[in-house]
Order: sequence, then structure tokens, then C-alpha cells
Amino acid sequence: MSAGQIRAPLGRLLSTVALGAMLAATPAAAQDQDEGLFTLLGRLILGTGTAKVAIDTPQAVSVLEQADLDREQATSIGDLFAAVPGVQAAGASARALGQAFNIRGIGNTEQTASEARIIVTVDGAPKFFEQYRMGSFFGDLELFKRVEVLRGPASSTLYGSGAIGGVVNFTTKDASDFLVDGSDNALRFKLGYDSNGDGMLASTIFATRVGENAEFLGALNWGSSGASEDGSGAEILGSGYDRVSGLAKGRFTFGNDADQSVTLSFSRSDSDLDDTVVAQTGGAAVPSFGTADVHTVDDTFTLAYNHAASANPLVDLDVTLSYTDTSVDKTNFSLGSFCSPGTFQVLCDNDAAYKTLSLKVENTADISSGAWDNYLTFGVQLQEQEREASSSIGALAFHPEGTDRKLGLYAQGEFVWNDRLTLIPGIRVDFGETTPGTAAAAAGATAQDDTAVSPKLAAMYRFNDSWGVFGSVARTERMPTLDELYSSEGESFSRTTGLYSAARLPSLNLEKETATTFELGATFQREGLLAEGDSLQLKATVFHNDVDDLIATTPRPTSPTPGLTPVAYYSNIRAAEIWGAEIEGSYDAENWFAQLAYSNVKSKDKDTGLTLADTPAENVALTLGAKLPQWDAVLGWRASYYDAITTSSATTSAGSYDTHDIFVTWTPDQGAFKGFNVNFAVENVFDSTYRNNLVQDNAAGRTFKLSLAKTLDW
Repeated sequence: MSAGQIRAPLGRLLSTVALGAMLAATPAAAQDQDEGLFTLLGRLILGTGTAKVAIDTPQAVSVLEQADLDREQATSIGDLFAAVPGVQAAGASARALGQAFNIRGIGNTEQTASEARIIVTVDGAPKFFEQYRMGSFFGDLELFKRVEVLRGPASSTLYGSGAIGGVVNFTTKDASDFLVDGSDNALRFKLGYDSNGDGMLASTIFATRVGENAEFLGALNWGSSGASEDGSGAEILGSGYDRVSGLAKGRFTFGNDADQSVTLSFSRSDSDLDDTVVAQTGGAAVPSFGTADVHTVDDTFTLAYNHAASANPLVDLDVTLSYTDTSVDKTNFSLGSFCSPGTFQVLCDNDAAYKTLSLKVENTADISSGAWDNYLTFGVQLQEQEREASSSIGALAFHPEGTDRKLGLYAQGEFVWNDRLTLIPGIRVDFGETTPGTAAAAAGATAQDDTAVSPKLAAMYRFNDSWGVFGSVARTERMPTLDELYSSEGESFSRTTGLYSAARLPSLNLEKETATTFELGATFQREGLLAEGDSLQLKATVFHNDVDDLIATTPRPTSPTPGLTPVAYYSNIRAAEIWGAEIEGSYDAENWFAQLAYSNVKSKDKDTGLTLADTPAENVALTLGAKLPQWDAVLGWRASYYDAITTSSATTSAGSYDTHDIFVTWTPDQGAFKGFNVNFAVENVFDSTYRNNLVQDNAAGRTFKLSLAKTLDW
């Protein structure tokens, strides 16, 4: 079956509901372990201040738990967000190292500093990596048990100015996730297989409890895959990989009522791609850059202290010290003979790394009184990021080295009246200082300092137990990154056109990007809607985002003769407008469940009137399934529809398509197979050939995935 020719996702959705209803009608009895498994809006959100249920949070938020990650059997970030509105991957379709995040039309892999507009953390440690035609996140997804997405700049208060797109928080596994009551030790084995590329996975986790106050976890994962194929059988070049990852984590509790804890965590993901494409983001650039061997190492270290102070409502203190080091080494270029100073230096053996040291101190005070529940969160964050980049013939001028230091001060209030009205004001001020490396300074770069301010106000009102409305206004400023300030490039000559291009100098006069966003939404939730014990939850959001002083690459003037006046590498060239709507819903009953995720993002370059290149196509995903407790099984079907879209770039314009996936989960809780967890899925069931507009390659064709896990405890 070829990609569907649909005019709009919602129209095609209606024609498939009947098929899903037949699947969902499978008879079954209740099963406690399935309660809440598919009600995403009923889950706790931890990253917005005090913990709140998603549907009662005055912001567009989503969270994926361990059961979701197991079911998706994700090997790249693009696999994670199939049922999350407003979030997807950009860049490569099947290359584990070629993807970046896109939230509401913010984020891609082709524009320098694009990922600076989305903040990513692992166990609270800030993560960042950006290199020409590389992805931005290289952690092994087997390490994580939870992924939380906070959409929009309202998250800037707690995480840092500049989160125009939002925040993605990853949480690694804990020993307590595997230790059951009455057992102090657990050993978990997992094997996985992916038919498209003959991918293999093996994982071992050991968890132990020492006394009443200490627990430890050690995890080791191995994964390998050959190249994947699209629906037509064509190989997706460079999509094979080998990866080893590990996690060591310990937690100690002490104090009155065990209200204090220290958590120490270290994780590493080590990936090898031999003879892979240099342009990991894919697309038309693949043959121009040839192949190379790519080796990445992604380290994250965190030391976290929490003092809940059960006897003192004014103290709930979190202190997190973290260090991250993400490096990419490229060697053995197939086009290495062209290695030379200037533009072709990208074909020289090279390495790039970001090393980030961060300290975050945050306290939440409970100052509740009378009918008001009042919480005040205030904190300070210190961060130093060092960018390293060099090649076999010297420094990379277009990937400059340097140091970026930030000091952030912030405060956020949460005021809840009578469980009806919620008000969340907040403000953050970040002070930034950047210092160029030796080579960048020699090219004219100088130290820069700046200040960014991010205020917000969010509110929610519940009319009754079913209906609620919410809204927010948030403004954030993003200071220029090291790349944007200090990149340079000498004059170059094109053998193809016979023209000289002007040199580019460091961009020392850039203005901050600013984004002002308005959100308005409504929620609905009800139990016992169609049958006793069922529940329906819906959350709809509309948003409007004005982004001013966008930073982009300055066009290079050309001439048949040398000597053109140099230009700044980057400049503030335009303002943009991004708006749209999202709907997230879930229905859970005794015998079946359903999920809905709809996203429609529109945008406009205010100078040209064209749709911004990073804008995702309108899309909707419908999941319907049945619970079979007599067999300890859950089965489901997901249909995803993407409309056609034309943006300002032919690269991110694409036609419409639809895909269909099925999944089965078996988790026996008694008998000889107790402790097993089996997940089976068929993705792209009809083997469609298609390309998402934000992705540079065709997507993978039909894929069978199987994982088998067994936990032993004693």
C-alpha cells in the first residue's frame, strides 16, 4: 500500500474509526495493572514546579513512562513521540545520530543553534550538542524510564531563558523500579530484535537494596543494527550502528522520617558507525560529503541532594551538581583527499565536544494559608559550557571553540484557591558571558556579555469536576550561542560557478532572540461516561508565538573577482509568527482504551509571508486497543496521518501520507512465565514509502519488533 493521498488528517481519521472500534470491542475483564496505562493526561508532571496531574497543569505537557518506552521499542528519538502532539524528530529518518527535536515548529538539524531553542536534560543535567549535519542527542534510550515534554517558553522560568520551543526531560532508571516488596535483589535480562536492518539488543540490569536506606543499580546495554530499508526496499544509507551503554546509580536516604536523600548517577553511551555517511541528517547532501567513521561518546554525571524537611513546610531543597561531556570523532573520510583549509576542512579528520558543568540549587516553600495553597519556588543555577573543535589541519573556524558561562536567578509562585483557581507567576534572569577560543580570537572574536529576562503568568480555573479552562502568557529571550557569535569563514572560490564568495567574520553585534507566546485551552474529564469505571480525558490548546530578531546565516555576496567586503557570519534578519492548536485525549474502560493526539502548527516569515522551514505538517494519531486480562495481554492499533505541506524550503516540503502500526504486550503475573515481559509490534504495516517533511530521508519500511524481558528477584 502506498502512502495515502489525503487532503486533511481529520477527514481520513473519521473513515478509520470503525475499523478501530472492531478491534477495541474484544471482550475482556478488568485488570488492575492496566489502569492508567493509556491515560496520559492522568499522569503526574514533575517538571513544572510542584507535582501536578497533566490535565490540571496550565501548560501543554506530556509524559512517557516505562511501559510506553517498552511498547514503542524505540531506537531513536523519532520513535518516541508518535503519540505525543506537537513533538517529533527532525533530520534523519533512521540514523540514531542524525536526529534533533522539533517542538511546535522550533528545532531542526540544519540551522546552527537551532537546538539552543529547546532545553534537554538528563536527570536534571543540561545536555547540548550541535555540529554541522549532526543530530543533537546521542543517549541510549534503554537507559531511561521516563521522558517528560513541556511545550512552549513558559518552561524558561525553571530551566533557562531561551526555551522558545520547550523542554525535554529524561530520567534514568532507578533500583526501586525493579525491587519488589520482600526482595532485596533483582536481576533483569532483556533481548530485542528489529527485522528492518536485523537489529539486535541485549540488556542486563542488577538492582539491590542494602539495609533500609541504600539502593544501587547497574545496567549494561548492547545494540547493533545493519542499514534499514524504506518501503520500496531502498537502503537508507548510513543507518547501521553499534552501541554500548551503561548506567551506575545509587541512592541513600537518611534524616528524620528518611526525608533526605543523596543520589549519584553516571551514564555513558558509546556509539560506532563505521563507513557511515558524513551528513548524518541525510537528504541531498549525503553524496556531497561522502562517508567516514563516526564515534560518539555521551557521558552524564549527576550528584543530587534532596531535603524534604517533613517537619518544616518552608524547606523542600534540591541541589544538583552535574557534568556532561558529549563528543563526536570523525575519521577515514572517503573524500579526505579534498581536505584543505576553508570550506573543505569539513572533510578533514575532526572532533567536536561540549563539556558542561552545572550547579542548580532550588527550594520550594509551602506558605499555604486558609483557602489558599501557596508554594514559592526560588533558585539559582550556575553553568559553564566549553566547546572544543579541531581538525587534522588545525582549528575549525566554522565550529569555533570557546566558553559560555551563565548565572540564572529565578522565582515561581503557585497559588491555588479552593482547588478551583490556580495562578502561576514566574520570572527568570540569566546573566551570560562568552569567551572565544584562541583561534576565534585571532579571527577577531572578543568576549561578550548579555542578560536575558523571562517572565510568565499562567492560570487555570476548574468550573466543576469535569470542565476547566487555562491560559498563559510567557516571554523569553535567547542569547546568541558560541557558534553564532564566533563562527568565521574565509573567502572561497567555487569551481562550479567560477565565482568568489565573500569572507564571513565573527558576528559580534547580534541582538537577542525574543519570543512572546499566548496559550488558551480547555480541559474535560469524566468517569462513568459510557460504562461504570471508565474515564475520558481531553485537553485542547491553542497558541500564538511571536519570535523577533531571529538569528540566521547571512547570505554571502559573490563576484567573478576576489576582494569582496566581508560580512558577519550571522545576523538578525527577520521576525516570525507561529500559531496553532493541539488536542490530546484518552479513554480508558474495563475492556478497551483509546488515545488521540492532534497537532496543527502554522507559521509565517513576516518579511516574506512564507511558511517557516521548520514547520511540521498537520498530523493526527489515533490509538485503539483491547485488554485481555485472561491472557495477561494488551493489543492495539495506531493510525497516523500527516497532511501535505509547502514551506519556504523544498527540503521541508512534502506530500501527505498515512501509516499504521500494531502492538501486542504480554505480561504474565503468575505461573511458569511470571516475571516475563514480551512486546511485539509491526510498524508501517502496509510497507508504505513516505517522507516526513522535517526528515531528510524516506522513513523505514515495514518493521517487525520483538523484545523479551525476564526479571528474577530474591
